[in-house]
Amino acid sequence: MRLNLPSIIVLTWGVVGGLCAWPNGPLVTSGRWIHNSLGQNVTYAGVNWPGAADVMIPEGLQYASIASIVSGIKSLGMNAIRLTFAIEMIDDIYNGGDVTLATAFNKALGTTNGPVVYNKVLKNNPSFSASTTRLQVYDAIAAECLKQEIYVHLDNHMSKGGWCCSTTDGNAWFGDTYFNVANWKRGLEYMVTHGKSWGNLMSIGMRNELRTPSDNTTLTNNYYNWDNWYTNMVAASKIINTANSNILIFFSGLNFDTTLTPIVAGTNLGSSVYFNKTSFPYWDKMVLELHDYENSVSSCSTLQSDLTGNGFSTLSGTQTNTMPMVVTEWGHDQTDGSYTGVYASCLHSYLPAQHVGWMIWVLAGSYYIRSGTQDYDETWGLYNHNWSAWRSTAAVANLQSMVSATLAS
Repeated sequence: MRLNLPSIIVLTWGVVGGLCAWPNGPLVTSGRWIHNSLGQNVTYAGVNWPGAADVMIPEGLQYASIASIVSGIKSLGMNAIRLTFAIEMIDDIYNGGDVTLATAFNKALGTTNGPVVYNKVLKNNPSFSASTTRLQVYDAIAAECLKQEIYVHLDNHMSKGGWCCSTTDGNAWFGDTYFNVANWKRGLEYMVTHGKSWGNLMSIGMRNELRTPSDNTTLTNNYYNWDNWYTNMVAASKIINTANSNILIFFSGLNFDTTLTPIVAGTNLGSSVYFNKTSFPYWDKMVLELHDYENSVSSCSTLQSDLTGNGFSTLSGTQTNTMPMVVTEWGHDQTDGSYTGVYASCLHSYLPAQHVGWMIWVLAGSYYIRSGTQDYDETWGLYNHNWSAWRSTAAVANLQSMVSATLAS
C-alpha cells in the first residue's frame, strides 16, 4: 500500500476567493531582491534538514514525527528548510525503482540495527508502511511544511549518499569518481519535476560545496576551474528551468562554496567565457548562495570584508551581476556558548542588516549514521540527540531573535 497522506488542495500560484494563497508564488528575482507574486520581498530564514547521507532519508524520524519536527521549526518563526538529497536515490529510481525504508535502513545500518531503527520510524510516523519509499518521506515532509507554511528549498548535497564533504570522497567535482554529470542533471530534473506537486517547492540548489578533487590530479589540473563550472552549472540550470519554470535556481561557488567572486564581477572565467545574468531568459530565477564557517574569525569587520569579497558585493548594485544572495550554510557548536562569539554574533546582526537570507547548519541532533558511526551525536544540532527539545535553549533563543530581525527586514 502506498504512503497514505492527507488530501491537500494546493492553492499555490493564484488567487482564491479574492484572497492570495500562501506561498504567493512563484518567487522571482529583481536585482538583489526575491519577490513573491504580490511584489513583496521574501527573505529565507531557515535551517538545514539533512537527507543525503548513507540512508538517504531525512534525519531524525526514529526519534520524532515529521509533524513535531516541523512544528519545532515553525516555533522559531522560520519560513524555510534546506532539504538535502543524494543523486544516488534518483539513480536507484531509474534502475529498478526507489527502495523501501526497511531496505534503506538495512543497507546502511545492517540487518541487526537497521530493523530496530526502521520500526522506531514507523512508530513515530504511523502513516508510513512497509511499502513506503525514501522519496515518499520527502513528499510527507513537503506536505507537512505546506500545512505549516514553510518553504522547501531542495539541495543536491551529494551524488553517492554519505557524509559531506571532503576533497577525496569522489563527489567533489564534475566527473569525479561518483559525480556522473549526466546522472546529476537527470537527478535535478527528476526532483524539480516531482516537486511540482508539493505546492511549496520554491527553489533548488544545484550542487553543494564544489571543491578540489585532490585525489584526482588530472581532474584537478585540467578541469577544476571557473570555465568548467560555467559549462556544467549553466547547462544544469537550463534543464531545471525547462522542467519547472516556477522555482528559483541557486548557483553555488568554488572552494566549498566560499567564493563567487568572478561570477559577481563578470570577469573572464577562461576561454573568454563571462557570466552575465542578462544573457539568460530565466535571469529572474537566478540566486547566488555562499557558505561561511569562519568560526575562528577575530573581528566582525574581517568577516564582513571576507563576505563582501567572496560575493556579497553583488548586493551593492555596482557589479556586473546584481543578484539575490542566500547564505545556505553557516553554523556552530550548540554546546559551548559559540553563539556569543564573534562569528555568530556578527552574522546574527550582519545578515538581517544586509537583508540576506540564510539557513543554519543544522537541525539534526543526531544522524542515523555518519562516517561509519551509527546514531552519531551532532553537537551543532539545534535539536538534542533524541530530537525531543532544543540542545541549548539559550542559543536557540538567540537564533530566534535573528529570525525575527531577518523577517522584519
